[in-house]
Amino acid sequence: MKKFNIRKVLDGLTAASSSSSATAQPGTPRENDVIQETLQSEHFQLCKTVRHGFPYQPSSMAFDPVQKILAVGTQTGALRLFGRAGVECYCQHESGAAVIQLQFLINEGALVSALADDSIHLWNLRQKIPAILHSLKFNRERITYCHLPFQSKWLYIGTERGNIHIVNVESFTLSGYVIMWNKAIELSTKTHPGPVVHISDNPMDEGKLLIGFECGVVVLWDLKCKKADYRYNYDEAIHSVAWHHEGKQFVCSHSDGTLTTWNIRAPAKAAQIITPHGKQPKDGKKPEPCKPILKVEYKTTRAGDPFMVLSGGLSYDTVGRRACLTVMHGKSTAVLEMDYPIVDFLTLCETPYPNDFQEPYAVVVLLEKDLVVIDLGQIGYPIFENPYPLTIHESPVTCCEYFVDCPAELIPALYSVGSRQKRQGYSKKEWPISGGNWGQGTQSYPEIIITGHADGSIKFWDASALMLQVLYKLKTAKVFERARSKDEKANTDIVEEDPFAIQTLSWCPESRMLCVAGVSAHVIIYRFSKQEITTEVVQLLEVRMQSEFGEGDSPDPGGDQTPTLPTPGASSSPQESELPSQPSTGSNSSDGPRDNIPCLQVRSSPLKQSPGYQVELVIQLVWVSGEPPQQITSLAINSSYGLVVFGNSNGLAVVDYLQKTLLLNMGTSELYSPSDPYQRQPRSPRKARQPSGATCDSNDGCNTSEDRCKSPTSDTKDNSFTRSRSSSVTSIDRESREAISSFHFCESFPKKNDNLMSPCLLVGTTQGTVMMVALSLPPGGDQRLQQPVGISSCGTMVELKGGILTMALLDAAGALLPPSYEPWYDPNASDEEKEKSRRRRPASPPSSQEGQDSQFAVLCSEKQAKVVAMPSQTRIYKHNITETSFVLRADVVQIAGANCIACFCANGHIMTLSLPSLRPLLDVNYLPLTDMRIARTFCFSNLGQALYLTSPTEIQRITYSQETCDNRQEMLSELFTPVETPEAPNRGFFKGLFGGGAQSLDREDLFGETVAGKASRSLAQHIPGPGGMEGMKGAASGVVGDLARARIALDERGQKLGELEDRTAAMMASAESFSKHAHDMMLKYKDKKWYQL
Repeated sequence: MKKFNIRKVLDGLTAASSSSSATAQPGTPRENDVIQETLQSEHFQLCKTVRHGFPYQPSSMAFDPVQKILAVGTQTGALRLFGRAGVECYCQHESGAAVIQLQFLINEGALVSALADDSIHLWNLRQKIPAILHSLKFNRERITYCHLPFQSKWLYIGTERGNIHIVNVESFTLSGYVIMWNKAIELSTKTHPGPVVHISDNPMDEGKLLIGFECGVVVLWDLKCKKADYRYNYDEAIHSVAWHHEGKQFVCSHSDGTLTTWNIRAPAKAAQIITPHGKQPKDGKKPEPCKPILKVEYKTTRAGDPFMVLSGGLSYDTVGRRACLTVMHGKSTAVLEMDYPIVDFLTLCETPYPNDFQEPYAVVVLLEKDLVVIDLGQIGYPIFENPYPLTIHESPVTCCEYFVDCPAELIPALYSVGSRQKRQGYSKKEWPISGGNWGQGTQSYPEIIITGHADGSIKFWDASALMLQVLYKLKTAKVFERARSKDEKANTDIVEEDPFAIQTLSWCPESRMLCVAGVSAHVIIYRFSKQEITTEVVQLLEVRMQSEFGEGDSPDPGGDQTPTLPTPGASSSPQESELPSQPSTGSNSSDGPRDNIPCLQVRSSPLKQSPGYQVELVIQLVWVSGEPPQQITSLAINSSYGLVVFGNSNGLAVVDYLQKTLLLNMGTSELYSPSDPYQRQPRSPRKARQPSGATCDSNDGCNTSEDRCKSPTSDTKDNSFTRSRSSSVTSIDRESREAISSFHFCESFPKKNDNLMSPCLLVGTTQGTVMMVALSLPPGGDQRLQQPVGISSCGTMVELKGGILTMALLDAAGALLPPSYEPWYDPNASDEEKEKSRRRRPASPPSSQEGQDSQFAVLCSEKQAKVVAMPSQTRIYKHNITETSFVLRADVVQIAGANCIACFCANGHIMTLSLPSLRPLLDVNYLPLTDMRIARTFCFSNLGQALYLTSPTEIQRITYSQETCDNRQEMLSELFTPVETPEAPNRGFFKGLFGGGAQSLDREDLFGETVAGKASRSLAQHIPGPGGMEGMKGAASGVVGDLARARIALDERGQKLGELEDRTAAMMASAESFSKHAHDMMLKYKDKKWYQL
């Protein structure tokens, strides 16, 4: 696929080219002379804004206990940072290598990341968009473990060869001090000890370094003397090591499920060996080996027993058991089951100092697909309620829609009904990851994201102000009967899995009407209500959409419409049909083809419907002569007309959801022209007196092998997007494959040169044809529920290259004409309240003057865009969007007070075109299409907003608005907030007197260049980061930053240094005065005896 360079398109670049504009018909004035277009290319710029959701494929984690910020690294080199609810940040390492370890410079606003490509990076978190200040790439050794002591600038790096190197995190240079593996282990040892799996300094003596080798050897290294003090040997591989805060004991976790506790001065034998999950044999033998304990943490409390937290270590006979976290406290052992495998965990403690009582209060557990925080302070260890939007992937996302600038009352209404769905039993404490501050954004408009999922659920999200919070969850599968066992799976399924998966949805924010289409060829219409109801019988309509090129090839005047309206207590009997040769009772016998059977069975028992979205009507396509129904490709609802329309490769159907009737069921070819020989007069069919007997018989076999019936979540390898683009197929083949791809309800002129406007439906197909269907609606009130709606096809309006993606109408001034709607009212409220809130459908706009166009139809396909004047149906503008690729998503959107077409191409380009003249305003090569998921979920919205699913668990939001890009810094949250570091623990009088307590170490003397010398240049390569000078200003503070800040930002701190000088002078004057006063006192008492004082 051809790729283009990023470029901003100059205004009017193609205004004169034949491909982008066409002259109007003679006698018709150029519309551009009338409509002043305000949008220019300066209004557009593309940039990412924020990423929501769970970090995809997480690999490591770190926590800053002072700033209270959590960092998560992933296998794709991504870095996600979390603070309080709404404080999130996403960064990416350029190499894309997995993040194997993260280390905060605690309370310094900096983070060190170690990657699988043997590079380490220093991130500056003091800017809203974190940047890398330094990188160091190791050439000869592979990094396996890193350790940065609290308030130290020297980072220890362990390698696969068993050596330890030391890096100055200020300058990111290597020290000449190296701990070689052969010096650390005993000389008599003949085998290599394996990679370094642990490094930590003794909490009470910074001069002693504990080094754990994979083979089971642990060494206590004296940094000053450059020798091993003690060596501790165990015959099982080590996975992790943890210190007791007093520095006299440490615990190791091993590959056989044991924990060994060692006294540092007794290396000969472990003080204790336990197997937490091992069965203890009665004869005193060693317990049976268990799975490896991958990590252990040992945390002390001032008032009670210490906590030992570990992951893994279960016995081998627990096959199939979920991953567990074990919390050992005193004599109690709690085993906490997790929903997914554990990647890492961290125990959160009150103090950042390793030599003080740790006082643990929570455990953060990073799972493969979730983040769980456990409260250690409450009985039963409840979890905290997670404030982050990490459940996007609870069931795989199959479709996505984005609504910007919604009615203001929508979000509170959805939140109100959604708050009742929250589960109970959470910890009553505040979420412990509470760092950072929200952005000061000026965006105040409501934004809603709707996601459809593979399990049939739909989630509504509040996406305002760059945040994301789930509002409400709707489970569409509740409408259907569920198979009680796998063997009982309905034989009429046309998908291999996920029969309830959401294919597409149509939502009217003003009326709150919702219509969803699922992969089992079903459509469900929902109304929003604040009151709970119980629906005795779910209203059902079955539709028989027949292939036009099926058996016999003859049009069927009535047999392809089988609307059914179930009534309570009605018995099953054949529905009346105009053609006795086509019975509409379900045929599911083993000797004949399956016929008139829907794919799913609607539940027959009463349905309790909570406040929120409640089922109004279920529409199901049925099997036709052994052929399964085609999946629905397009869908639209209009609350003002009370109509739902849906289409597939067989044609389209229009349903009146107020009268619960099928109005039109027509093949695609029949829509083309009123004079077509297949044309029949569409009419509203008679209501069925009895419900159809077509039900799913779960005992018959089912053929589910057809590729076209696969679930949208199943992994198909067809990423080539070849639909409706083959030129080699015959016209009949092309006709048979033509599907309905787009709908648009509007008030327009049904036929060419009509003078009167009326309700219409624009229909677009995958072959690029746009057709007009006229609607005749009865008056409102009771008549609307009794008189039929008239529908007539008005034939082809215009043709474009490629399938039609979007359609819209503009008025004579170029303003967007949205479809009419009915304001929301509660369907379960009293009739008086309904009448108060309900308004009639807006009257038709004034009719067109003779010979004058008063509307523009905007039509966009996979290849080009056209603007057609109405009612003359004259093409006034045309623009070929792409020759070598095709458009995946196009929307007519509002930005900067005007309208434009926004397009996303399969070659990765994002483009915008002005309206109505179709001038290119933006063309950026943003994102080459690498995944069907992006194509399925990409959507544009108003005010320059767009989004797509960048991974199975994450939503990426972007903006194409220059104004939003300019304000992005203000809108983003801050990760770093100035916080005082807690005071160091008091050593106590006796410890200070007799030399107890923590021993400090001047690492500069040991590791600095003057003493240790320079490291080998070939060992690692220093790479300056893109963070630059601005990033360096706030790289670190306190111990780490003193020298760096003095060197870099001295000029900026001149004023502060001046103030410091003044304060110092004042203190010196005060000291001088005190000294003089003390001298006078000394002279006064100089010659007196002690007993005279």
